[in-house]
Amino acid sequence: MASGNDEYFRSKGPSHLRSVDWNNAYHRRSVAASLVEGVYELDRHRQAGRQGSQSSAPPWWEFFHFELIYQLVDDDDGSIFGAIFRYNPPAYSYHRTIDRSPPYVIAFRGTSRPESGSFERDLELDIKIIKNGLHQTSRFATAMKAVQAVVTAVGPSNLWLTGHSLGAAMAMLTGKTMAKAGKFLEAFLFNPPHVSPPVNHVIKDKKVRHGLRFAGTIIKAGLAFAAAGDDQRKGIEYKDSLAAISGWIPRLFVNQEDPICSEYIYYFEHRKKLQDLGAGSVARLTSKFSLGNLFMSAAGVKGVENSEPLHLLPSANLTVNLSPSQDFSQAHELRQWWRQDLNLKCSVYEYK
Repeated sequence: MASGNDEYFRSKGPSHLRSVDWNNAYHRRSVAASLVEGVYELDRHRQAGRQGSQSSAPPWWEFFHFELIYQLVDDDDGSIFGAIFRYNPPAYSYHRTIDRSPPYVIAFRGTSRPESGSFERDLELDIKIIKNGLHQTSRFATAMKAVQAVVTAVGPSNLWLTGHSLGAAMAMLTGKTMAKAGKFLEAFLFNPPHVSPPVNHVIKDKKVRHGLRFAGTIIKAGLAFAAAGDDQRKGIEYKDSLAAISGWIPRLFVNQEDPICSEYIYYFEHRKKLQDLGAGSVARLTSKFSLGNLFMSAAGVKGVENSEPLHLLPSANLTVNLSPSQDFSQAHELRQWWRQDLNLKCSVYEYK
């Protein structure tokens, strides 16, 4: 049971989950989100100098019988951006679904509040995501080292990755990197950023939106065919980088009213429509390109990398929160994902 100052957890967290059923999607989602909230609290209390019984961070993992074994610290500003947790269920609470529980979880927090001392560094990394340069940062290097160490010690099937917003991007990038090495990790990604114009939030006319997406597909298809032809002339064998990791199916949790992540809905829906129309080869080719990166490059934005954009995923288990939100803050907040009254739509998209 949780110790320390647990009033915040009991009032804001899923304290009703006294017995976790690891076969239950809501239970798994709530625990994964709670561990991320624990990392947020760790960094907030680091800055406030609150430790031990003064900290309200431990209940976010201790309530579910997890133990904090290591904190991930950013080399640039000393902030705590992630943590490694180990599951230690007491013998008296053995559940029939314990075999589906995660022996280890690595959780990554997102962007801190503007008044936080960590905000400037977090914002710098948010910009790196937009410019497709997160893989070049020291924070990613620290995260990747931790993930590789745990996988080496316990195996990929015994580790979960989870994160929110910026932290979801970090979990996604480490997960994709491991998938390219043939090691697929269970991943829970809450409000992951999608670097693409939020068409549905800017353009209300449905026909215009469809027209823009179709035009974008034509542009990307042209680029894909041009790139393939160029490679063929150079004698370079074509390799489908997304097909290599298509067996990795991370769990994405997005809110339809959140412009930061909602484009994932239309990214996968549009690809499925192309597949249903018999244009699966076009869908596969265009999946390798990001219009956001193309537009920024064309506009002369400096620092936009040419490597594969982070948000391009071949497969995903996508959960969409269709419940109305009062504002952007509510649509993007982490705590929505342990609410019990959500109107959710779940779809699995596989790369074909």
